[in-house]
Amino acid sequence: MADEAEEESNKLVTTAGAGEGGGGEGSQKMASPPVEPAGHEGFVQPSSYLRRPRGQSRAMPPPPPRLETAVDRDQRRGLQSIRAFLKVRTSYDVLPLSFRLIVFDTSLLVKKSLAILNQNGIVSAPLWDSRTSTFAGLLTTSDYINVIQYYCLHPEEMSRIDQFRLNSLRAIEKDINVTPIETVSIHPLRPLYEACRRMLESRARRIPLVDIDDETRRAMVVSVVTQYRILKFVAVNVVETQLLRKPLRHLNLGTYKNLETAKMETPVLEVIQQLVHQNISSVPILNSDGVVVNVFEAVDVIALIKGSVYEELNLSVGEALQKRSDDFPGIYTCSIDDRLDTIFDTIRKSRVHRFVVIDEGNRLVGMLTLSDILEYVLLEGEGDDHKQT
Repeated sequence: MADEAEEESNKLVTTAGAGEGGGGEGSQKMASPPVEPAGHEGFVQPSSYLRRPRGQSRAMPPPPPRLETAVDRDQRRGLQSIRAFLKVRTSYDVLPLSFRLIVFDTSLLVKKSLAILNQNGIVSAPLWDSRTSTFAGLLTTSDYINVIQYYCLHPEEMSRIDQFRLNSLRAIEKDINVTPIETVSIHPLRPLYEACRRMLESRARRIPLVDIDDETRRAMVVSVVTQYRILKFVAVNVVETQLLRKPLRHLNLGTYKNLETAKMETPVLEVIQQLVHQNISSVPILNSDGVVVNVFEAVDVIALIKGSVYEELNLSVGEALQKRSDDFPGIYTCSIDDRLDTIFDTIRKSRVHRFVVIDEGNRLVGMLTLSDILEYVLLEGEGDDHKQT
């Protein structure tokens, strides 16, 4: 958002002793003009009255408070309504009436876990340590990318990669010095607002719901809640999202500088390096004119290494994207002038995980992720929630 320019008018300078002595309270004196050379006594240049005596500083007047417009007020009310809704709903409320949960034992082979993910069309699964009967974290696409990183650093270990088990991922993380498996979780009866805050703090895009069995008093995984499911839950149930009428260009929302990009000819392994080093989940694919033609996502890696065929990582981005499944939801775009209420409307209607911000010529402007939206909804003006709506 462009900073508003402030104009400052020239002011007469008061002496340090103004308000004291014979002048009485509140009286002011003009700064003494400089002594003129002989022959010019009594002649004072007009600029002398405006010149600040050396060593005397002038405090800048505080900028006038910005008046709250009707759009500002509606935006604040909308955010307050969403936060209030999240604080009275639990993670149980987000779950559908019927759902399927797949949990992996940590002794399972990595290649078998890949096959199960592909067969069921999922990209993550909770981990369970059967030896201790405890929740062991959440397996995500990032963990498979870590295996790829390990393979690139230790090609001599390629013959053993099919023997890796999920409980060996910890050793791989230490070897390549990356973030460990996500272990954040929450009780399903805790407020949904708390689940969102935990995801933001851990930079996780999903959070497992872990309950305690009444009979055994042991932990049990109930389900996994994603950012998309939470934001769609908000879009469907909070009518005040219609009050969020400010366009993206007036919000501190999204990434618009130092964007990672690639071309159709870029090797997949090079894009994977971009995902890892920048800790991002997607890279926009541009043509020679800077026009967005596609997006390579971290989940695209799963389709490439199914069956443990790691040779396909040598493909170009264009060749890799042809291996996407037919039910791929597509790429969603928006402009810098789109409003947040229309963004929520799209989330309500479609399965979307990010928006590519483009201009009139379809050239890349920025990236807007669900993490960006969730952080804005939870934190923007949070200290103002005590204000009257």
